[in-house]
Amino acid sequence: MFESLIGLVAIIALFVIISRQQSRIGLIERELGALRSLVLSGAVSPAAKPSEQEAAEGEAYTAPVAAPAADIAPAAISEPAPVQATEAEIPAAESVPGPWSTPEATPKTPEVLPAAVAKAARQSDVETALGTRWAVWVGGIALALGGLFLIRYTIEAGIFGPGVRLTMAAVLGLVLVAAGEFIRRTGFKVPVQGVAGAYIPAVLTAAGAFILFGTVYAAHGVYGFIGPALAFMLLGAIGIATIAAALVHGQALAGIGLVGAMVTPVLIASQAPNPWALFGYLAIVLAATGVIARMRDWKALMAAAFFGTGIWTILYMTDAPGANLSAILFIDTVTLAVLALVWLSSRGDETGPARIFDWPSIVPGLFVAFSALGLSVDPVFAAAGDALPGAVLLMVMVAVALYRPLALPLLYAPGLATVLIYLGIIPPTSIASDFSSGALGVDGMPLATANALSLRLGIGLGVVFIAAGLWAARRFAASAQIRAASWAAWGVIAPLVILLALWFTFGDLDRDFVYAAVAALLVVVFAAGGEWIARAEEPPLRGGVAVSFALGGAAVASLLMLHMAFGSGWTTTLLGAAAIVPALATRWRSYPVLGWISVAAVIAVLGRVAFDPTIVGAEFLSTTPVFNWLLPGYGVPALAFGFAAWQLANTTDGRPRLAMEAAAALFALLTLAILVRHAMHGGVINSDAPTLAEQAIYTLIAIGAGAILIAIDRRSPSSVLRYGSMAVGVVSVAFVVIQHFLVLNPLFTDESTGRIPVFNLLFLAYLLPAVAAGGLALYSRGKRPKWYSAMLALVAALLAFAYATLSVRRLFKGEFIGLWSGLGQLETYTYSALWLVIGVALLTAGVWLKSQVLRIASAGLIAVAVLKVFLFDMSELEGVLRALSFIGLGAVLIGIGLFYQRLLTRAAKEKG
Repeated sequence: MFESLIGLVAIIALFVIISRQQSRIGLIERELGALRSLVLSGAVSPAAKPSEQEAAEGEAYTAPVAAPAADIAPAAISEPAPVQATEAEIPAAESVPGPWSTPEATPKTPEVLPAAVAKAARQSDVETALGTRWAVWVGGIALALGGLFLIRYTIEAGIFGPGVRLTMAAVLGLVLVAAGEFIRRTGFKVPVQGVAGAYIPAVLTAAGAFILFGTVYAAHGVYGFIGPALAFMLLGAIGIATIAAALVHGQALAGIGLVGAMVTPVLIASQAPNPWALFGYLAIVLAATGVIARMRDWKALMAAAFFGTGIWTILYMTDAPGANLSAILFIDTVTLAVLALVWLSSRGDETGPARIFDWPSIVPGLFVAFSALGLSVDPVFAAAGDALPGAVLLMVMVAVALYRPLALPLLYAPGLATVLIYLGIIPPTSIASDFSSGALGVDGMPLATANALSLRLGIGLGVVFIAAGLWAARRFAASAQIRAASWAAWGVIAPLVILLALWFTFGDLDRDFVYAAVAALLVVVFAAGGEWIARAEEPPLRGGVAVSFALGGAAVASLLMLHMAFGSGWTTTLLGAAAIVPALATRWRSYPVLGWISVAAVIAVLGRVAFDPTIVGAEFLSTTPVFNWLLPGYGVPALAFGFAAWQLANTTDGRPRLAMEAAAALFALLTLAILVRHAMHGGVINSDAPTLAEQAIYTLIAIGAGAILIAIDRRSPSSVLRYGSMAVGVVSVAFVVIQHFLVLNPLFTDESTGRIPVFNLLFLAYLLPAVAAGGLALYSRGKRPKWYSAMLALVAALLAFAYATLSVRRLFKGEFIGLWSGLGQLETYTYSALWLVIGVALLTAGVWLKSQVLRIASAGLIAVAVLKVFLFDMSELEGVLRALSFIGLGAVLIGIGLFYQRLLTRAAKEKG
């Protein structure tokens, strides 16, 4: 049962491995068969003779493809000279003549060979897979399992004692290894095309190594014949020897040896574990693997070795009580040394643009950075003062990345670790924390401890990242843009995060001139560094991604400087004014990032305003209308954004200029709106729902914004401005319908309309918006869709109608015109007359402006007047007012009919 299960698992594993390679190998076999057929048919010159080819290519051979028996005549085999071959020397798509191969003979019918050979190649795929590759691998596994089963049988049958059984197993393993070496040395080559992956010497060696591993472990773990020290040495030696044998047998054997070497510390238990023995052993395995992987350029093997070493390091740090710092630093140093001095040594493409980074270096970068992170933030290590060695590890990783440019992950890993370390020292404000024992904690898990050492290490790490980042960015600016951008990015990100964390932890959050001075210094360094990098670009001063990161870092540092040195009011004002600086810089440098830095200033000011619309806080905001902190807080950014837009229009003239124009218009409208709200609410801008007067101003601002966006779009066409202007117009119409006509209408709220006869609330809330909407409707004709202009014209007409109607009611009712105060007969008649007059006026304006919307509006209003006269006036009015109502209605209707008749007659004459 047990044996069958193992065999089944082995066969399934082999099936998965081989099936993935089957299609590719079959394709290569068919292509080589077709190529051979071309050579035999004379279409291509025959290959050089074996002796000439051997002299030209050394030990590289060209493999003859198995052809039908009718095409190749057998010949006597001359005595071949023993030639050694390795899997690395045998390309996967070639086969090599060996002791069992036959030399080629002249084909009898070369004209029919191409089709015959191609057909034979297709038919032999399954036969080749079963007879060469599957048979070899299953046979190798069978040998290894057979040895173990033989030992198990002797145990169950009691035939031999433990010592004899172990000796027999060891002899079997050595015999298999020796057999593999013998076959390799006696001239063995892969005789069939495409089966280098089933190299028999490698399979025998792997089976022997597998048996030797099991024998040594059984001698120690099962029978106790040898102690842990000797077992440890033997298993390690077998693992390293197996890895070394991979030089002549291929990468698969190296993987088996590496797995065995890495699991050896698990198999061998000790009552008094010694970390130096463990990490010394791992250092030897890692170095040996690095040398072999470098010789054959086996990236997967190197990454696996780094992974195993890293896992052991992390397990030791997390599980071992009182971990030895020196041992941790030793294995991390060895890891970085193997990466820099062995694996990445003498690579000619380190500075070339073809390869950005070496992917196996991701693994040591991850584990060494995690080790440094643990030394810095874990309470046990931090309390022992191990944060300093952790910071040194991070600096060494940056140095290795400088020394070996392909080790770019060794820049990202310490950068992320540094960011996590210094974000971890910021005291949490919105989550539970525990400051007992001097440590911060979230849900009982300690994060980090902030002390004077954190301050000094932060300064040191910041200097290292700045110096290395800017220098490397300049070095690669012309040859490797992505690499240069990576260095520039971490050269600004890490120092800025460190500065922010130290300010939050050790500085004065209200105002701290010391940290503001440091931020100002960073502004100068990053700006100068960006210029320094730009001069090394090809062509110079192009302003690539690396330059963008450096100048973006200067912008963020300037933001921090303003927050550190000034109060909220000055910060908002100066931050808006700072948008001018990068716009002015475009006079001397055409870096694309400069305009976007101005846009970033807009976003920062918007965020600041959204956080605190009062600019200085509600308790510090003056109640004086207009002349308070709101004026510079909103007005100065509006002016600065407008100037920046003008400057960008004269230099770069790109998308940032459009964004700055929109920002200037937005902040101009915000300035007006916020000042109006402040004045109308007695210095309070966060009160309840606005009044009709305040809403009227907002409506005027929205209509004005729509006109401004249309004007900007006509000068600099943009889909954002086009649809934005229409959106603003729709919003203004919604304001009118919902607020002016329904929610805040003084007919329903009985709000005071003011004591002044003309310039009162009705003038502000209805007449002015009617004029503004009508003007925007005229201005947008031909520039926006017809429905947009028609919508605005209709709203303008309704506002004018509402103004006239409500003004009549105010004339009769006074300051308060609530609907529940009733209607008088004269007032009722006046409405009829007024609506007829307005209808005629709208008709005249519609004819003069050639606006169908106005003409339809006049018809609708006159229809309403007719219905009112016949349904309401007839029952409510009496005497002369009823007569005058009907007389006036009739006169107006007749006049309208006469007007239309003359209009149509004139149109007919013009056509005729």
